[in-house]
This record gives sequence, structure tokens and C-alpha cells, in this order.
Amino acid sequence: MSVKRWAALILLGSVLTGVAMAMALVYAYRYIAFPPAFSGMVQIVTLQFLPREVRFVVVLTLGLAMTAYGVSRMSRSLLSPFLARTDPGKDLAEIVAEHRFGPRTPDINVVALGGGTGLSSLLRGLKQHDIGITAIVTVADDGGSTGRIRTEFDIPAPGDIRNCLAALADDESLVSRLFQYRFDQPSSQLSGHSFGNLFITALTQVTGSFERAVIESASVLNIRGRVLPSTLANVALNTELIDGTVLRGESSLARKNAPIKQVYLEPERAAVYEPAFGAILNADLVVLGPGSLYTSVLPNLLVEGITQALRWTPGRVVYVCNVATQPGETDDFTVADHVRVVVDQLGPNVVDVVLVNSNPASAAAIGPTEPIDPVLPNGWDMPGAGFVVVERDVVNDRNPLRHDPEKLSLALLDIARWESTRDGELDGSLASPPKLPSRTAMAAHR
Repeated sequence: MSVKRWAALILLGSVLTGVAMAMALVYAYRYIAFPPAFSGMVQIVTLQFLPREVRFVVVLTLGLAMTAYGVSRMSRSLLSPFLARTDPGKDLAEIVAEHRFGPRTPDINVVALGGGTGLSSLLRGLKQHDIGITAIVTVADDGGSTGRIRTEFDIPAPGDIRNCLAALADDESLVSRLFQYRFDQPSSQLSGHSFGNLFITALTQVTGSFERAVIESASVLNIRGRVLPSTLANVALNTELIDGTVLRGESSLARKNAPIKQVYLEPERAAVYEPAFGAILNADLVVLGPGSLYTSVLPNLLVEGITQALRWTPGRVVYVCNVATQPGETDDFTVADHVRVVVDQLGPNVVDVVLVNSNPASAAAIGPTEPIDPVLPNGWDMPGAGFVVVERDVVNDRNPLRHDPEKLSLALLDIARWESTRDGELDGSLASPPKLPSRTAMAAHR
């Protein structure tokens, strides 16, 4: 970079400046008559009471010591931002700014609970905004690659966690695409496995901890936010049908022949992962869903401690209702049916807002022979449930049976930023803004 020549020139200039100042001081001492009152002080300052050789050594030693100390401190100041543990994906300006002024605190901390494609779709929308993001993911899946890994290695399900890690990573990252790669050679024992599942499993074996494996995987992918399992227990999701049949394992739901009475975890009192508990308590907005009601949303709520955290959090709790029913799981469900399942699990006055799709395109996209129905607002009400309903177009224009990540994230951030009934309109983005209680009031009634 051709800096050595200019550094040498600066050093030479500094030396000449010092010589000139020394010449000026010698001239002043020899030829300027100081008042008698100051003569003694001038002699002390200029070390005239010492021999000439000693004066030279003292001044030279002092100068070298000051230079060495200054270079040492300057080097430490320049290198300290890079010696600290920093996010490897940050650029130079971010690293220096964070070191000087401390880490930036986002205006809104969003915690999303769920699993499957619904949660990963939401995370893809949220990561486009300057907010804090924490995903709390179910680990009850036992199908496909995840099920085979759980059987062989006795660890919590890595599949939904892998999807969320990839969703919060850079979409163009080669490592992110590698994480989602699935082996499809029929003759191979790896057929059906995704690389990300194998990677998390291998890290669990190397580190001896599923928790550590998830943390290191997030570091490798340099994700935007945090992904946390709801529990570290190796749980299974069981289903009891209204005819008394008990189906063991999440994947067994596909074989049900009667409506669902309840789902429960085995072991029943699986303890919440403590960082997940703390994230909910410190959230400004907690989002339940979107995703499969019984296999993505409820498994998190069944973990011991999650429901308590949702009752205590001062943040606003939002349930995002699906835009269509799910065959074999929520057949013929209306908005009220979806919400009733969640409210029955959490109790009244926990959910503050229910976000419902208002775009009828979801109904138009369903063929007459398809075993699914649109889930649209239809004037339903649940007196005493303690929540308000927000209707918003949140469907994907290309696939009206799925949520659009950007539309959904904007609707949720509007709800998060609307502080109280005195705030008036919700940035003009809702035709009829709901009258939401303030966070202080919500914390009080919980």
C-alpha cells in the first residue's frame, strides 16, 4: 500500500520538529533574560542542576519511554475490537462501532414459536428487518431423516431446527444451500437424509451436547438471530383420538381415523430450555405459528415452562392462524376452532391478538376435489377470551395456500409497534386498527 515511505517521512518530520523546538529552547535560555522570580524555576525545568551528559540521558530515556508506551496503547486500541469474540460476518465498521459504543440493541425483540415450513417462512420475512429474532423450535418430529437419526442416536429432532437455521442464514450462501441438501440416491444408505441433519448429529457426537451442536451450527451459518430448541429432552408427541385410540409419534397422525381429542408429550414434564424461557420473558412480541396446529404449535406449548413464560411476558402474544386447513389434522376447522385449541392450552387472557388472513385468494386456489378448506374470518367471536382479531392479507400471491413471508412480517411488526389504544392508527396499514391494551396493562392482568 506504499505506506512505509510516508511513515518514514512523518518520522523525519517529527525529528526535525523536535530539533527545531530544542534550538528554540536553547536560544531562549541563553539570550532571553527571565525575571529573577522565574530564573530558579527555569533552571529546574531545564535540568540545569545536572551535568550535560546526565541531562541528555534523562531526556532521551523519557522520550523513548513515552514513545514505547504510546505505541503499545495505540496498538492495543486498534486491535482490541478484533481480539474480542465478534460475529465473523460483521464488516469492519460494525466491529469498530460495536466495540466503541457497545452492541446495538434492536428496537423490537420478536420471539417466534413453532416448527415446520410455517416457522421457517416467517423467519425469512423477519430477517429482512432490523429487529431481534429468536426462533423457539419444536423437537418432537419423528418422520423421515429426522426419525431415523433419533432412532439411531437418541437425540432431539434436528429437522425443524435445521430449517430455521437455513431460513435465518444468507439466502445466497453456499453453506446455507449445502445445509439443506438432501441425498436422493435410492441405493444409498444416506438416501433421504439432509446434510444439515447429519451435520448437527455429528456435532452432537463431537461436542457431547445437542445444545452446543445447535450453537455451533448457527455460528457456521452466520445466522441473523437465534434458533433455540424448546426443550433438550428427547420428546415424542402422542395423540389421543376421541374414540380412545392412542397414536404414538408425530408421524402416526397421518394414520388417524377419528378427530383429535388431545396431544401430549412423552415424557410429559419435559423441562423448557432455559434460554428459550428467558427469550419469551424479554420479548416485545411473541408469535405462535403459523404452522401445523397439533404438530408444530402445540408441542412447544406442552413443554413445561413455556406456558408460564407466555403468561408472564410483558410482550404482546400473537397467534397467527393458518390460511387453510391441513388434511388429517385440522379437517373442517374454522378460525374459531384453531384459536380454541390454543386458548384451551394456554388459558384465557394469554393470547392478545389473533392474526387472520382476509384475502379470499386462498379460497379460489382450492380445487373442488381437494380435501382442504380456506380459513377466513366469518364473524366468529369468543366472549371472554381476552384477545382482539386483526384481519390482514397475508397470503403468498404465487401460492395462496401459504403465508407470504414479507406480508406476514410487516403485519406482525405493525402490531408490535402499536403500543396502546391512545396511539391512534397503526401506521395507516390496517383499515380498522384493533384496540390493543398497552404492554403495562397486559403484564398486570397476567
